[in-house]
Amino acid sequence: MIQVTHRELMPGVRLTAVHTNKFKSNLLSLSLMAPLSEETASANALLPYVLRRGTARHPDLESLSAALDDLYGGSIEPAVRKKGETQAVGFVASFLDDAFAPGETRILEDAVGLLGELLLEPYTQNGAFCPDYTSQERANLIDRIQAQINEKRAYSILRLTQEMCAGEPYGVDKLGDEAHAAALTPERLWERYQALLSQAPVELYYCGSAPADRVAEALTAALAGLPRAAGLEEPECGVQAEASCETPRLVTESLDVTQGKLALGFRTGGSCVWTEDFPALMVFNAVYGGTPTSKLFLNVREKLSLCYFASSTLEKCKGILLVSSGIEFGNYDKAKAEILAQLDNCRQGAIEDWEMVAARQAIISSLSAALDAQGRLEDFWLGQAAAGLEEEPQALAQRIAAVTKEQVVAVANKLELDTIYFLKGKEG
Repeated sequence: MIQVTHRELMPGVRLTAVHTNKFKSNLLSLSLMAPLSEETASANALLPYVLRRGTARHPDLESLSAALDDLYGGSIEPAVRKKGETQAVGFVASFLDDAFAPGETRILEDAVGLLGELLLEPYTQNGAFCPDYTSQERANLIDRIQAQINEKRAYSILRLTQEMCAGEPYGVDKLGDEAHAAALTPERLWERYQALLSQAPVELYYCGSAPADRVAEALTAALAGLPRAAGLEEPECGVQAEASCETPRLVTESLDVTQGKLALGFRTGGSCVWTEDFPALMVFNAVYGGTPTSKLFLNVREKLSLCYFASSTLEKCKGILLVSSGIEFGNYDKAKAEILAQLDNCRQGAIEDWEMVAARQAIISSLSAALDAQGRLEDFWLGQAAAGLEEEPQALAQRIAAVTKEQVVAVANKLELDTIYFLKGKEG
């Protein structure tokens, strides 16, 4: 039995507590929710990694590791995520549930206390972050930004998003960019840290057997020193209903690759997580390219062999759908035409009953599976928090089950191709 409660612990600090006895460990996360911005994204992304290096009482990784060992091998890891046009930065912690600890051991309060210490009592030198920690983690951040080009499938979606949403906050990567990261100093990072603490809404999440009241009491005590400004910087997400241009923009890039990457970005006509047709949009995505039984997979990849892979993903808060495919360079025209032809099939209602059944079941199974995986459940609730929603997975699954083919056809006809990104080899 899972019981979910939501409450505000202090101004702009919200807790989602999932009470369940099905896990041997507790999962606890703390996320500062900041609007995505080119100017601040790199600093925000760097912050949890520098904070994780040491606190006033545990000034290095060795002493922090010892403190975590005292929590029966618990872990607290930095987390940087992008939810719509919100950048969520903070920590995800995992530690043994009290129910499985020896005797009357109470781990929860100590774990929450250490999390609060990491956030509010950083190790400093001369009134700012430690220069060595800052420079080392800054170099690691730049490495992560540069390494994104190594995974070409993800890189093609990143580049498509940057081009399609240029000028929109969603076009900013969750890690920021190399130039802004390289310019960060301990003093600049400290200024951004102070601004986040006072201005950013804080989303807290707990999953475990402890009663919600106990969790709330522990977190309230641990975060008592959190400064809160009069007006918090609540992130919002803008949904652009129509494509940016009358004809889709084509962006071509050449790299030393042997396989082309073709990515297409669609606007959903305003359909998103806040509209009534969102369940139909989810089912459409599953029918079109979001599952192994989708039209893109079975036709473009399996039947016609035009792609090494072909799939679609939905950004629920932004109202965009992205198609990703791997192709031979010479198959660009054929692959693009067939990807769009499968969309036309959906628009015309050429969807078999078994496709609808498989699509609905795939989504419902995924939502059910999230209930059995603490990490996936935490990520689901973080996405809901970013959207300002409290709908539980089971309730969303019920709405999915009621979606009809006519509703899927209706959302398919709202889609509009905005941008095409093609990554090809240097010789072609």
